Amino acid sequence: MNKIRCLIIDDEPPALDLLESYVSKTDFLVLSGRCTDAYMALKMLDQQPVDLLFLDIHMPDLNGIELSRVLSPGIRIIFTTAFQQYAMDGYKVDALDYLLKPFNFEEFQRAANKALEWFRVAGFRNEEPDREPFIFIRSGGQQVKIYLKQVMYFESQKDYIKIFKTDGNPPILSLMRIKQLEDKLPQSRFLKIHRSFIINLDHINAIERGQVLIGKERITVADQYLQAFHSYVASHMIRT
Repeated sequence: MNKIRCLIIDDEPPALDLLESYVSKTDFLVLSGRCTDAYMALKMLDQQPVDLLFLDIHMPDLNGIELSRVLSPGIRIIFTTAFQQYAMDGYKVDALDYLLKPFNFEEFQRAANKALEWFRVAGFRNEEPDREPFIFIRSGGQQVKIYLKQVMYFESQKDYIKIFKTDGNPPILSLMRIKQLEDKLPQSRFLKIHRSFIINLDHINAIERGQVLIGKERITVADQYLQAFHSYVASHMIRT
């Protein structure tokens, strides 16, 4: 059986660090990410497949119980919390287990083994390719599905966004502010380099005199975005 992909969610960084260390010591688990709140978790779950959550219950805004009620039924949950009174609530949403803080590695392992057994009995398979990230954009009266790997860049024009893709077709036009779009895009793949442009870093062909070449287009990197852009370039630069 392949490794179980897990996401850890807690609003306290020390708790996240502890969970991450426990996951790294468990052969059948692999960490897909760590989140400090439920909304960050929802965004991450929309971008990559996850099998198991280690989920804190007591969090601001949207707590762990509320988050669990909007998740895909295929995602299993092990709750973690310092408040024992939440235990019954955790089991009401069909959690696999419940860890009361502070818990040690042995207790974590017992809960993780419950998850392993559940996935084995369920005939767990995750050999299929990871789901390619996508978004839906309203355009021409439709909700158009856009695979992010196909997007070269987004251009803002007042209240509209133009989406330029690799297929060579005319750009897709959508009534949307660039800030709304920016919040939905994975930062590991997309970078804002101008108040009107968000580029797909995978599609940069060259960088020349403060401009980025993507396809046949040259896009200027605005001064206020230069530092972030230079940091990205430096992290991939081979010094000679």
